[in-house]
Amino acid sequence: MTTAQAGDTVAIHYTGTLTDGTKFDSSEGRDPLSFTLGSGQIIKGLDAAVTGMDEGAEATVTIPADEAYGQADPNQVQQVPRETIPDEIPLEVGLQLQAQTPQGATIPLVVTKIEEETVTLDANHPLAGKDLTFEFKLVSVAR
Repeated sequence: MTTAQAGDTVAIHYTGTLTDGTKFDSSEGRDPLSFTLGSGQIIKGLDAAVTGMDEGAEATVTIPADEAYGQADPNQVQQVPRETIPDEIPLEVGLQLQAQTPQGATIPLVVTKIEEETVTLDANHPLAGKDLTFEFKLVSVAR
């Protein structure tokens, strides 16, 4: 059997859930997720969990927020004047928007609160601050 190690290209089938059991992602019905171990292509905790596994093995791991998408950063939550949002955008809590930095990078934002004069936007990753559980199978290992 081939054991997964840093630098290997691996493929996994997985289901990711929150601590309350809510499914947030899965490879079910799709090709397995392929990535290079140790390259930073996936969250640190899942990368570490796959490292050292044998091809064909299955596991369930709970990854703390700090090894997933990190803690939510309050500095990534901003109130903006409501008038800065174009009128043609139907504002509602949970709406996903995009903004551009002066350097041209795209930042995903989520509307978290709407008031008469302001709109609160959150640029944190939607899974920031959450512990994640993954059930997965190591489908293949290639060197």
